[in-house]
Amino acid sequence: MIGIDAVPVTVEVDISNGLGVHLVGLADVAVKESLLRTMTAIQAVGFRIPGKKIVINLAPADMHKSGSGYDLPIALGIIAASGQVELPMLGRYIIMGELGLDGTLRPVSGAIPIAELAEKNGFEGCIMPESSALEAVDCQNIKIFGVKNLHEALRILQGEDDVSDLLIWNTDLYREYYSSDMTPIKESSYMDFAEIIGQEGAKRGMEIAAAGGHNAILIGSPGSGKSSMAKALAGILPPMTKEEAIITSKIYSVAGRGSSRYGLMRCRPFRAPHYSASMAAIIGGGNGDNIIPGEVSLAENGVLFLDEFGQIPKSISEALRGPLEDREVTISRLRSKIVYPASFMLIAACNPCPCGYYGEGERCTCTPSQRQNYMSKLSGPILDRIDIQLHVFAVPTKKLVNGVKGESSAEVAARVKKARDRQLKRFAEDDIFTNAEMSNKHLEKYCPLDDECKDLLEKIISRMGLSARAYSRIIKVARTIADLEEAENIRPSHLSEAAGYRFLDRSNYGR
Repeated sequence: MIGIDAVPVTVEVDISNGLGVHLVGLADVAVKESLLRTMTAIQAVGFRIPGKKIVINLAPADMHKSGSGYDLPIALGIIAASGQVELPMLGRYIIMGELGLDGTLRPVSGAIPIAELAEKNGFEGCIMPESSALEAVDCQNIKIFGVKNLHEALRILQGEDDVSDLLIWNTDLYREYYSSDMTPIKESSYMDFAEIIGQEGAKRGMEIAAAGGHNAILIGSPGSGKSSMAKALAGILPPMTKEEAIITSKIYSVAGRGSSRYGLMRCRPFRAPHYSASMAAIIGGGNGDNIIPGEVSLAENGVLFLDEFGQIPKSISEALRGPLEDREVTISRLRSKIVYPASFMLIAACNPCPCGYYGEGERCTCTPSQRQNYMSKLSGPILDRIDIQLHVFAVPTKKLVNGVKGESSAEVAARVKKARDRQLKRFAEDDIFTNAEMSNKHLEKYCPLDDECKDLLEKIISRMGLSARAYSRIIKVARTIADLEEAENIRPSHLSEAAGYRFLDRSNYGR
């Protein structure tokens, strides 16, 4: 794997006079250790290890190889090179799999990118462990074989028997997952907006964020409903398009998190790491060539919820600048550089001051300087990249006791889906899906402003002292508000509402 794309590795086996087993081709420790496991598995299923010199080459020789997926092709290469079984179909498939000592196969990561590689390079299909093959069931233009052991892989490569029963779509495991996957998602799997009492203003902001894929920050006192609203957001997001599902599923496949999943991901990911998570966990990283995606990539096309945002180490919060702006993350090491997609919605939540009660009457005991120091953890560059800033106030006691419910998530989700559909139609010729992803080029094309809007925006920018980045983000949010109202063009009312969601940009906040 290089990022979320697979590259082919050819396993060559030569048996000649001499002694020893030699593995060459820049293999890491995991691949070298697999030799003993592979030899034991070959013998366990009734084949012999030739008492000669065995040279195994992993080509291209200048690329580092890692992982346990080379077990199966190495075993098949030794069996074929020693002449114990004729395998005429060996060059027609991409083969991967980790062997157990008894010859059974265990899942490996990267099934979806590898199936995609096989299709692009003209292979007939892939042979991989059954649970790994289950990830790639949506790649229906090639044959995807899911095998349980070494004998089943040999059946396919001998080309003598009918092996249609080993196609993943004909297996019992597929039928089991397919039937369970058709079960409707329970409504209780996410919080409903109707369960959150009050907070109509914050709910409106979250609806706009969901409709346009915008970043948002919720600031309020403890118990005001910040976390509940972030969790309810998952219930109003529309399903992923096929293009979005492919990208997100490839990330999870590369990260080794897809072996228990059937096909492409349907629901948008919702990632909520603890504020004590490390830099590598959030951004991605690893040792040597084993670089895995972090939370910013695992939240691709979904939500990254960071609670207690003010408690996150500043080095980590500042590291979010690049992914939030570029919608990708570059992880560099001495010998490698990997780029992972990172197009996600950031939903952050924090208190307005150290005691947590600023803005709630006389409850706050903090001095203006303490509040300023606390909010200074949210640097200007980070706030510039957050489109919607919401102050979540405590719910009045009367409203809380009476328990007056508002709109359900289903009603809000219907409006969000209509707005997203308008954006998909608008960006059909562009490589983006939501308003939040628009560049300056897209703003000029899709967000024309009349003279009245330009005059209003000029006054807003000069009065609030906003940056050029904040200026463009106000226009993006206004475009989303217009989409929710099914308006063709941005109106002054849309700009006014969008500018109202940037209260943290005012220099006197917290004084």
